[in-house]
Amino acid sequence: MFSANDFIPSPYSHSIETGKFQWSSPSNIALVKYWGKKDKQIPANPSVSFTLNNCKTITKLAFAKKQNQDTFSFDLLFEGKPKEDFKPKIQQFFERVLVYLPFLKKYQFTIDTQNTFPHSSGIASSASGIAALAMNLMSLEKALNPEMTEDYFYQKASFLARLGSGSACRSVKGKVVVWGEHKNIQGSSDLFGVQFSNAIHDNFKNFQDTILLVDKGEKQVSSSVGHNLMNGHLFAERRFEQAHENLDKLIQVFESGNLDEFITIVESEALTLHSMMMTSIPYFILMKPNTLQIINAIWKYRNKTKIPVCFTLDAGANVHVLYPENTKEIVLQFIKDELVGYCQNGQYICDEIGIGSIEN
Repeated sequence: MFSANDFIPSPYSHSIETGKFQWSSPSNIALVKYWGKKDKQIPANPSVSFTLNNCKTITKLAFAKKQNQDTFSFDLLFEGKPKEDFKPKIQQFFERVLVYLPFLKKYQFTIDTQNTFPHSSGIASSASGIAALAMNLMSLEKALNPEMTEDYFYQKASFLARLGSGSACRSVKGKVVVWGEHKNIQGSSDLFGVQFSNAIHDNFKNFQDTILLVDKGEKQVSSSVGHNLMNGHLFAERRFEQAHENLDKLIQVFESGNLDEFITIVESEALTLHSMMMTSIPYFILMKPNTLQIINAIWKYRNKTKIPVCFTLDAGANVHVLYPENTKEIVLQFIKDELVGYCQNGQYICDEIGIGSIEN
């Protein structure tokens, strides 16, 4: 059983003065949702997600040894321009992980990052962003400790990412990732995400996710605030039990290929997530009128055609339309004909299951 202390390094065997790395890390879409957390970014319930392929953050990390080693020192560029309002989150992240990355105060860093999708619009940009930064920092630690194993590298990257943004720990690997201890998933941990190692039916290989951008603006309630509202929530304990139950059901579904049961679980999880928001104190609603229009259109289309297409939602207004690869052509036509009109400026992103973070 891992503990956080397993990620505190011994003295490094090598030194490095300057250098740079670049990683891209994808977003992910949870099927069983994580909502609510304990101290130190520990999830209140386990979750499972599809790792995406096209929605990703690309981050360059340049570093150079500095004289004053008492404080953190970093410049942050977003899409090539200084981004001061991102810096407090990075500062907090560095403070949380310093004990696990003791070299952080020894270098001046330049973090140059860009997304392939809109920031802060419910497509888990913090997940991909923090994951990409964690991958770069682990590349630096591996340069300081070349004996590091690949398994340790990825486990620690996921562990570090979790400390910056919980769901970021699911963006290190692919294609299906579990985060949170669950009795029927071997190796599952609250400390980092693990690849789902049980059998997965061909129905779920190369699953498609078309993201309908209903509202590209920044959310009025951040996910961090939302998670905290689960403390003392009237329905919290039953919700956490439900997540375990649904994860158990998905284990069977992934093995059997039962798309009808998959749809029931995934849509129920999405609506439960938003019902937790609507019943917290203070309560809030992140769905927009067009979110509901899209959901109803998907239900009507599925009932009429029997094509196994469904929706899920993250903590935002945008809709993820999920469907098997062998229905891609007909579902995309449905999306273009009936759903794009509900998107802001007609914008949507075609994505699919991906393999996780990649060094560029």
